[in-house]
Amino acid sequence: MKMVRPTVSVIVAAYNAMPYVTRSISSVAEQTTGRDVLEVIAVDDGSTDGTGEELERLSALYPGLIRVIHQENSGGPSAPRNVGLDHARGEFVFFLDADDHLGPEALERMVAMARRNGTDIVLGKMVGIGGRSLPMSMFKRNQPKTDVYSSRVYWALNPLKLFRRELLEQHGLRFPTGLPIGEDQPFTALAYLRASGISVVADYDCLFCTLRDDGGNTTVRTTGSEPRLRFLPHMIDLLLANVPPGPGRDHLAHRHLTVEVQNVLSHLMLEPRDQQEKTLARLAETVALIWHEGMNDRLSAMARLRLHLVRHEMLDEVVELVRFERELARTEVSTPVLIENGHAYARYPFFRDPARPVPDSCYDVTAQLGVRHHVARAELRGTTLHLAGHAYLHRVETRDVTTELVLRERDSRTEYRLPVTHTGTPALGADEDQGRYAYRRAGFEAAVDLATAAAGEPLADGLWDMCLAIGAQGITREVRIGSKRAGGVSGRPATHIVTGAGDAPRAITLHTTKPYGNLTLDIGEKKHRVTPHLVIGTARWSADDPTELVISGTSTLAEHPDVPLTIALTADTGVVAVVPVLRAPHSDDFAARVNVRDLAAGVWTGELRLGARGEWTMPLPALPKDLAPAKWRHRGLPWYARSASGTGGRFALRVAKTELVKAIVRRVKP
Repeated sequence: MKMVRPTVSVIVAAYNAMPYVTRSISSVAEQTTGRDVLEVIAVDDGSTDGTGEELERLSALYPGLIRVIHQENSGGPSAPRNVGLDHARGEFVFFLDADDHLGPEALERMVAMARRNGTDIVLGKMVGIGGRSLPMSMFKRNQPKTDVYSSRVYWALNPLKLFRRELLEQHGLRFPTGLPIGEDQPFTALAYLRASGISVVADYDCLFCTLRDDGGNTTVRTTGSEPRLRFLPHMIDLLLANVPPGPGRDHLAHRHLTVEVQNVLSHLMLEPRDQQEKTLARLAETVALIWHEGMNDRLSAMARLRLHLVRHEMLDEVVELVRFERELARTEVSTPVLIENGHAYARYPFFRDPARPVPDSCYDVTAQLGVRHHVARAELRGTTLHLAGHAYLHRVETRDVTTELVLRERDSRTEYRLPVTHTGTPALGADEDQGRYAYRRAGFEAAVDLATAAAGEPLADGLWDMCLAIGAQGITREVRIGSKRAGGVSGRPATHIVTGAGDAPRAITLHTTKPYGNLTLDIGEKKHRVTPHLVIGTARWSADDPTELVISGTSTLAEHPDVPLTIALTADTGVVAVVPVLRAPHSDDFAARVNVRDLAAGVWTGELRLGARGEWTMPLPALPKDLAPAKWRHRGLPWYARSASGTGGRFALRVAKTELVKAIVRRVKP
């Protein structure tokens, strides 16, 4: 056994896990961290299918890595996980189910995330195999440091994560053993609440979770609503005891009032009528502990309706709603809506049924209406921004369309709403919801002059995010645009130099944000500088004229047609010579030709200038060391031009007459 403290203790609770356990353990042995910083504590919980023997074989295959503990069957994963935790020595602990496996870099990436950000828990992106359903809303992007209140991590209450062991020991966290399922929820929830910070690794597939062919997953083989009703009150009591009333508690309760309630009702469908009545009564009593009217705004209409029926113990209606939801999931066709007085109401069961008085608020989906958009054109020509595409509200027919373009400055929140031209889209909608909804006037076109977009004035410097306020039939929803765009609409930054008021040149960059790909205008170089687009190459003497210095380069600016680009040479006497830069047609290349015979005697330094007043400048790089002097005669006297030394790596050209006496001495000197 290793004497050095391991970095990660991987705890595997195994019960009848053949043949999955082989891949599970092997995935730990193959981690890029190396085995010398890992330990595996595999607890065989009374397996009868050869799992225990396979663990012993793997222990011999990877000597010093695996410690196998055999015990009588405990009836669930809690006891073996606790045993593993009691024997763990690592700085971190990772709980790995015996039918799941790790990506090769998983532990390395998660440990690095925890250490870099000083966090106690790290969630690694999970991938379902064989149809396994997993929570995914928390994995939209990497989160270096977050908490349960400002993220969706609470929706992942399984323990398949990296925990700092000091956190678990300091608070005496262990898995409760009296719950047949859901035993991981109180453990993980308390760890979340006690953690100094939580990280999320979303850019790498860390954990692969398998839906077993034999139905051996705990949640699959444990049926009925009763086991689920045992841990749900436990979790609600946990929130009431550990989280004060307010938005934070409501955020966490949201998970239980949606996910858990729906799971209970799904299993209720399999029970006899008398048991259904008892289950619903217990569920209504449990929900009443945590639900209040103010939570409705954060719940979907379906969740509001479901909870209303539960709280009023409307069993027949609950059964009908569950069947309706299953059919909805099967067909993937969205429910029609009624548009009335600026609100959209989903036509779910019992909507305005006089025999079953359910309030309209349970059907209001106005805030949940999906927005669809696609950008077919987004480009800047001069100071004019050209946009085109389509946008609509899902399930809302495009009548009385009022869509506008919104430009909003990110920091000041200053915004301008600009009209668009509405265009026909007769075939739109045919590829979703089995073509049941048509959006025949969802197209938009806009040509916005940025020199007058701010109520007749130029847009101020800043980052201007582009949105559409999509409106139809009195309902308006706003959406950032750009994430859905045609293949020909590039998301790469394109920096333009344009002339605005008073002919003063300005830099405008049309780009998309990361990671979401939304369109934004950077006016005034807030994030995208102009000078990196100007690259100056090596200066050489012209092959046609040995006294003509050619300074070449490239410009990756998207546009600067009316703004001069020059080379400015300044002598130590203060004299300035300006040489125009010529751009090659249909190319990013440019070149300036400096005839050194036209330069007065002195040491000349230089810079590249963009703009009539040199609004952007770049120093010219030093001349090459191997550049031979240029020589010529002027009025019968010899002159030369060569690189001048001692200029700190910048361009310096010495132009002077040759001193004849010194030249003769150098020639005759032996």
